[in-house]
Amino acid sequence: MNWLMDATESDPAIRWQVMRDLRDAPDSEWEPERARVATEGWGACLLALADEAGGWAGGAHFPADYVWGGDEEGQPWTATSHVLALLREFGLPPAALAGQVDLIGRTVHWEYADEPYWEGEVEPCINGALVANGAYFGVDMSPVVERLVGERLEDGGWNCEAENGSVRSSFDTTINVLEGLLEFERATGGTAASREARRTGEEYLLQRHLFRRLSTGEPADHRYLYLLHPNRWHYDVLRALDHFRAAAVLAGTPPDPRLAEAIEHVRSRRREDGRWPLDWNPVGRAWFDVDDGADQPSRWITLRALRVLRWWEDAAAR
Repeated sequence: MNWLMDATESDPAIRWQVMRDLRDAPDSEWEPERARVATEGWGACLLALADEAGGWAGGAHFPADYVWGGDEEGQPWTATSHVLALLREFGLPPAALAGQVDLIGRTVHWEYADEPYWEGEVEPCINGALVANGAYFGVDMSPVVERLVGERLEDGGWNCEAENGSVRSSFDTTINVLEGLLEFERATGGTAASREARRTGEEYLLQRHLFRRLSTGEPADHRYLYLLHPNRWHYDVLRALDHFRAAAVLAGTPPDPRLAEAIEHVRSRRREDGRWPLDWNPVGRAWFDVDDGADQPSRWITLRALRVLRWWEDAAAR
């Protein structure tokens, strides 16, 4: 806890969430720390990097200087969508971005078909993150939510490859959409259709114990058991657990017992010093790193793991 709260090496984005989620500090204590996200550390740095047009790096999902088909390693993470997702994760107070959000809607357009930014793209994984960002920062995302609800597959989840004929959902796409639907529900209460879509998407993951194939019981992808940050569009079990924790807190419901295997996996990854390591982060150009690299202890992963385990253990103790 002292490591997470370190005044010289940590960041307000970490500290305010530790105060709220792990120390049960009253609002009057953690809200001033949260406000510092706009003026200090990582959040302030990202805000200072914004374009005059309101977005980042001259693009919606890709920077303006990105060379399609070029030899750049990985996908760049400097454009508007990825920065907004980080600011949301940091807990930037929405009021700090109020005027800029409207400007983004007028000036930033998607690389695909040049649609206005807040109207959305075509891939549900991208639109899931868009809904999460828009709902968090006060944009009416109802039209995009309605589109996502209509794109749900028969097994209850979503897949960006549906437009290419896929009829099975994807862990990666589904978690992105679920996070968007949850943020929309937190902001507006949701609709009957959006709440039902969130339920079936969560059931898709729960039936698979968050990482297994339904057909064989084998891990669907061993990378889902690795701990990564920032997740970008990628799935891992800790990201899913943190979603289920947030959803249960919003609804006032207990944890689903089918989360137990993923919980024990996260618990098993804790090091002797009480911290959790970063296994990897998605390759690609970024404004800066918020972790110290693979195999090093990660404040973000440790924060998420601690609050997930605390939620699980508190529920078991009742």
